[in-house]
Amino acid sequence: MATLSTKTVSEFARDGVVLVRGVLDAEQIDAARQAISEVMAVPGPLAQVASDADDPGRFFEDFCRWSQVPAIERLARQSRVPRVAAELLGDGPVRLYHDHVLVKEGGTTQRTPWHQDQPYYNVDGRGVSAWIPVDPVPLAGCLELVAGTHRGPWLMPRTFLAGEARWFPEGSLAELPDIEADRGAYDIRHYEMAPGDAIFFDFLTVHGAPGFPFPGRRRVLSLRYLSSSARHAPRRWRTSPHFEGLQDELAEGAPMDHPLFPIVA
Repeated sequence: MATLSTKTVSEFARDGVVLVRGVLDAEQIDAARQAISEVMAVPGPLAQVASDADDPGRFFEDFCRWSQVPAIERLARQSRVPRVAAELLGDGPVRLYHDHVLVKEGGTTQRTPWHQDQPYYNVDGRGVSAWIPVDPVPLAGCLELVAGTHRGPWLMPRTFLAGEARWFPEGSLAELPDIEADRGAYDIRHYEMAPGDAIFFDFLTVHGAPGFPFPGRRRVLSLRYLSSSARHAPRRWRTSPHFEGLQDELAEGAPMDHPLFPIVA
């Protein structure tokens, strides 16, 4: 049963980004908050602080926790989110790729630099992310996305703090343009969001985020899904997130048919 209008699906195909209001209900929002608290209390091996030590706030991230945190698994599998992802991708069943918890404490100045997600990953083929805050997000504190960039090309992924090219060799991919130097030249989308709203965006859509110079915090659960056409693309370097030993279990170019990536819609 379709949950989206034809107009919304068409907008996603055109722009690589769409806002869907109220994708989680009140009970699911509360479950997501509790899950984020659990992740922060007991971080996993991929957790990191992505802000400088002298930042007046703090930017915390953790990845791939759905198999340890039951609430994340329920939301990733059984909420409306995977159904929306399947409708937007429109090419058959979708698989869960991974979850990503992002928390910017009030007063955080660290900006998330402009980037595409796809070049950091160990997959080729289409995918979609759902960025779901569990706190109110003002317009000036929201994720920002450049419409139309999902059509490519792939752009050089770099580490967020040091700007190092740890993934593709220097010069092998085009560099990101200086979007901040001429923001008016780009179709930048951002939104005032309520808890449970979601921004869905293509893995190749260029995006970034400001700091969070507001009271409270901005807690986000991001759920990421693979299209049926996605294929395993082992890299010679450590991907982000990293799936230890996967290259020994899944051949290059194979469908992502593995217990780590269950079909969810």
